[in-house]
This record gives sequence, C-alpha cells and structure tokens, in this order.
Amino acid sequence: MQGAGGRDPDLMDARALVGHLVPAGSVFAFLAEHRREVFGQELFADLFPSSTGRPSLPAEIAASVLVLQTLHDLSDRDAMQAVRCDLRWKVACGLPLDHEGFHPSTLTYWRRRLAASKRPNRIFDAVRAVVTESGVLKGKTRRALDSVVLDDAVATQDTITQLIAAIRRVGREVPGAAGIITARCRAHDYDDPGKPAIAWDDKAAREALVSALVGDALTLVEALADTELEGKAAEAVALLALVAGQDVEPAEGSDGTDGRWRIARKVAPDRVISTVDPEARHVHKTVHHKHDGFKGHVVVEPDTGLFTDGKLTQASGPDNHEAVVGLDLLAGEDSPLQVLGDTAYGTGDARAELVGRGHTAIIKPGPLTSPVAGGFTIDDFVVDEDAGTVTCPNGVTRRITAKRAVIFGVACRGCPLRERCSSGKSGRSLRLHPQDAVLRQARRDWRDDEELRLAYRRHRPMVERSIAWLIGPKGRCRKLRYRGVDAGDLWLHTRMAGLNLRRLLTLGLARHGGAWVVA
Repeated sequence: MQGAGGRDPDLMDARALVGHLVPAGSVFAFLAEHRREVFGQELFADLFPSSTGRPSLPAEIAASVLVLQTLHDLSDRDAMQAVRCDLRWKVACGLPLDHEGFHPSTLTYWRRRLAASKRPNRIFDAVRAVVTESGVLKGKTRRALDSVVLDDAVATQDTITQLIAAIRRVGREVPGAAGIITARCRAHDYDDPGKPAIAWDDKAAREALVSALVGDALTLVEALADTELEGKAAEAVALLALVAGQDVEPAEGSDGTDGRWRIARKVAPDRVISTVDPEARHVHKTVHHKHDGFKGHVVVEPDTGLFTDGKLTQASGPDNHEAVVGLDLLAGEDSPLQVLGDTAYGTGDARAELVGRGHTAIIKPGPLTSPVAGGFTIDDFVVDEDAGTVTCPNGVTRRITAKRAVIFGVACRGCPLRERCSSGKSGRSLRLHPQDAVLRQARRDWRDDEELRLAYRRHRPMVERSIAWLIGPKGRCRKLRYRGVDAGDLWLHTRMAGLNLRRLLTLGLARHGGAWVVA
C-alpha cells in the first residue's frame, strides 16, 4: 500500500534543527519546503492500488530521493548513504536527524513500479507542470532540438563472448535446455562464463572455435524449434538465433552446410553488441568518435535552458534518427515555433513536416559535396519540377526518371566543363531527393538570410550548455547506470526534472498565493 508522510514534525526534525544550514535557493531547500506540492500522494496513487499491506516509502520522499540521486549522479547505495549521513538530504526529505535511511533496494523497487506504469515519467511531468504554471515559458516561441550519446552500462562483447553468453542464457531460462547443452554442445564448457583456453594467436584454432560455437548455437536453436516458449525463455532463444547469425558467415570455400564458419568481414546493421543489454548499439556521433550505448534526444527552450521534453532511444535504426524523434517530441506543441537544430535535423522530410505544422526551421543545412574537388554541386543544376527536367551548368537538359534519377551520360563527352563536374567514365548523374525543392530553398535561405544565421548562432550556446548540464561535469553522467531503453529513459526524464528544478530556482522560482511564479 502507499505510504504516507507524517504531517507533524518530529522532535528531531532535521529542517527544524539545522534547516538554516542548507543553502537558500538550492534544490535541497526547495524540496524541504515544497516537495508535497510538487510530488503529492495523488500523483503516485495508481502505483499502490491496494489499501492493505505494508506501507511503501512515502511518495514525496521517494520522488525527492530519486531526483536528488540523478541530479548528483549517485548509485542506489550512495544515495541511501546520503539520506543517512548528509544533513541536506535529511532536510530535503523531511527526515529526523537520527533517521538511519532506507535500504538501497527501495529505489530499485520504485523505479520498477514507475517503469511498469502507464506514466513512467510522472516525476518529470510534475516538474513540467511547475514550469507551465510559473509562466516562465509564456511567449517563448523557440525550441531547440539536440541529441547526446549516452554510453551503455555494460561491456561490449565480441562474437565469441556473445555466443557463449547467449548459450548460457538459454540454459538458464529455458526448461530442459541445460540438458541439451550438456549432451550435444561440445565447443566449450558452458558452466564456465569465460573464454575457452586456446592458442588465440593461432588462426586455425580461432576459426575452429568459431565454427564449433556456431554449430552449438544452431544445434540448440534447432532442438528447441518445436518447443512452445514465452517470456524470458522465448527472448533467450531469439537472442541466441540473432547472435549466431549477425556476426558470422560461411568460411572461405564453404556453402554454409558443412559446419565451417568465420567471423563476418562486415558489421551487420543494427548489430547487438552485448547479450547483457541487447538494446545497446554502436553509434557514431561523428566520424571520429564511436560509442556504444543509446541516444538521448531533448527539446530545450533556448532562452531559459529548460528541457521541455526528451526521449532515450536505441542509437541506430531509421526510427531513432534525430529528425524522426525530434518531430515526435514537438508533437505536443500547438503554437507556431522557431525550431533550431543542427544538420542532423535538416532532412527534407523533417523540414517539410515542420512547415506543414506551421513552424519555422532554423536548421543549419548539411554541406554539399561534388564528385570533383571544388567542382559543381547539385545546386549548380537547375531543376524544373513542373517540366520534370534538370539542366546542367553547360545548358544540357535531361528528364527526371520515375525514381528521380537524372543521367547526362553521353552529353558529358567533350563537355568543356567536364573537369569541374565529373571524373566518371559514364559522365554525371544525379539522384534527386523527393523534397529537393525544400532542401534547395533551405540552402538558399541559409546563404542569403543573415538574420537566420545570427538567430542560430545567438541561441545555440544555451542549448550546448543544457547538454553539458545533462551529461554533467567532465561527462561523468554520460555513462548510464541502467540497462535497456526503458530504464535509461526513466533516468533521462528524472535527471531533466532535477535540472529543470535547479534552473527554475536560478531564474527565481517562488510560491505566492498558492501559485508558482518566477520573480
């Protein structure tokens, strides 16, 4: 059942005795005075439908601890140690000085309850309600989209480690699978979680091990093919089948039927990188920086630095692209906005959608490339969509095909501009985007409209600062403490809630006449 906090102060109440030591204007002082108004019991009532049983930790205390935990990037154990020993935490949570704190598993319990509910991000929503009521965003017609790579909480596994771990998981989760592994799988002692002891510098030994492990995996999957499975058992077998297929290919000279396999020479798209966290992915934020983990997508109001929404997703896949997720996060905005974003948000489809919603895109276009260094780009070709033609810099006109291709071919032979246009034997060809006109207009606007560029440069720094707050000093909050998209998304929203509270206090948040205002 839901626990209720006491209304009458204890004789040893920390706030009454040492509350003056807590810095005014801090999140600790705010929670000490207003945690009940922000995180009322009714906000969490659906998590505890029963009216009988052992009372849970009071909602106002649990929410306060979760916010402070993510704000200060503490583990469950360290957070509860702070509740036990740090006067600021005792004051913020309304606890007596001699309170011994709670068991760390209490926070795990609350997160699980929240994650399984219909409103897992209600703590963020509660703080967002304070933002709305305060009027701090009234008249603010800009929103900035951005994303940040968040590292996963597990170690990336190589192909051999993943195969062994996936087979061991099937042995644990599927009834009867352990017996099949013992009787029919010979590549490794699967009671041992480590790698086999082989001569790792011997290529033949490595290839033999890979073939044997893949053989064991396929044998196990085939043996369980007709077994009715559900839940964790079905997930374990599906993961084994995926791992056995994503990183391997038939060995040289093999057709895949003789049991000879090798590690694939290319990376499978959307590759699972760990059986411990199957939702983690490889991600390249830039060409030179590779991470393993997830992407945190956020919407920031650039004048105040407040987060208005956010979402954590897998790091790869078309549905998780910045432009796609960014549009989803703006779906709740009714009034026309100026939407700021870097080149990742400047896809033709995203720009067209923003215009269709009545928004103005202040998004930096991506650079254009040419087959010849310093040569003609696609903007040097004149496109006539009504006539369905494209004219090249030399005045040659060609039709746009049904697949929006334009092929100049033989017209490039002897062309005096060829050295500036194409180095290919077959001449220059183009592939026009379905939203080519939108993209061309965006590039023209960026080139010709100085006010557009100034607006981007003026408001971009606060967005970068908000991202820096999100990942913490020296990026210490970049590494997630939890596995999976749902747990990571809950962390992201709770951290945004804490950061928004801290920012609101800096902006002058106060409560007057039962209402939130910003002085």
